[in-house]
Amino acid sequence: MTTEIIGTDAGDARVTWHPAKRPRLVLAVSHGAGGGIEARDLRALAEVLPGHGVTVARVEQPWRVAGKKLAPAPKTLDVGWRAIWPALAEPGLPVISGGRSAGARVACRTAVELGAHAVLALSFPLHPPGRPEKSRADELLGSGVPTLVVQGGNDPFGKPEEFPPGDFELTEVPYGDHGFAVPKRAPLDQDEAVAIVTDAVVKWSGSLG
Repeated sequence: MTTEIIGTDAGDARVTWHPAKRPRLVLAVSHGAGGGIEARDLRALAEVLPGHGVTVARVEQPWRVAGKKLAPAPKTLDVGWRAIWPALAEPGLPVISGGRSAGARVACRTAVELGAHAVLALSFPLHPPGRPEKSRADELLGSGVPTLVVQGGNDPFGKPEEFPPGDFELTEVPYGDHGFAVPKRAPLDQDEAVAIVTDAVVKWSGSLG
């Protein structure tokens, strides 16, 4: 594991690399608006995917590196992601642009522009909680590249059945909330819920040409 600081117009970003021994892809994943790269799904992907030929780069946006508690406007997040991209592409491998929640929106909005190989959208925030009329489906549907959505069955930002038809794959984490946490009474435990995430990403990334 190595860490790299990258200067952007929005401030310094930080990339934590988890290299595969024989990489064929890079998965770059950023965090959401309320958390960091220590999120359970991002940690699990960094542990599992290198064993399947995928180098993982966990990306901290400048606002997190600066210690701020609130994410800036979406356009500012896009500025940071664009500036980080050359470092992500430096290994010369196809790059999957990914993120959770707000990070997933960034990945979708910038995928075609940056030449992403595919998009991984973890807990895509289809709408604000309780506001289904404020849909962000256009961002997801406009990614323009192969896209996998992994969504908790009880995500208040959009349950799997709320997603419109489109050119993307969707894996549900039963009973999972926006952070893929499952209640203690659920018929699967937390480790099993996280394994659904990693298994889906391993299978999907293996199918990418």
